[in-house]
Amino acid sequence: MIDYETFARIRDCQDRQGLTITQIARALGLHRQTVAKWLARSRFERPRPTPRASLLDPFKGRITRLLDTHPYSAQQIFQRLREEGYGGGITILRDYVRRIRPPKLPVYLKLHFAPGECDLTGRLGGFRHGRSGQHPPPALLLRHRARLQPIDVRRVHRLTDDGAFPFLP
Repeated sequence: MIDYETFARIRDCQDRQGLTITQIARALGLHRQTVAKWLARSRFERPRPTPRASLLDPFKGRITRLLDTHPYSAQQIFQRLREEGYGGGITILRDYVRRIRPPKLPVYLKLHFAPGECDLTGRLGGFRHGRSGQHPPPALLLRHRARLQPIDVRRVHRLTDDGAFPFLP
């Protein structure tokens, strides 16, 4: 493959110096057919690579079906495909799964209150507690009629069905 500078030299040798294809090839150290091919073009265009078939192509339908039935990880899909004869690597599989997996939806906490009746203050425990070092569950402090009440966000989210209050982790 030649670059733009070499293309410009080929055009210069023919247009300004009046050299033949063989003379240009000898002067620039290129093959005659390469010089002829680039002289036939009116302007420089970088050649586009031809798309090649992937080892993953025969298994793409199977991957989609697996992800539709269950949220498998790429590693789990890789193991299943190995049993079915897949000979490719895990990296290309991970990239493909990342591209086709449906995006994760944001978590919403749905609450309805009259204007001025309620004030929500978020507390997302940035500390670890206990010997296990686990984070406490995310919580909201609900100020309702001048009383603070802690609420486990996961529990409230399961119990509410209407309204919308975006909860950003």
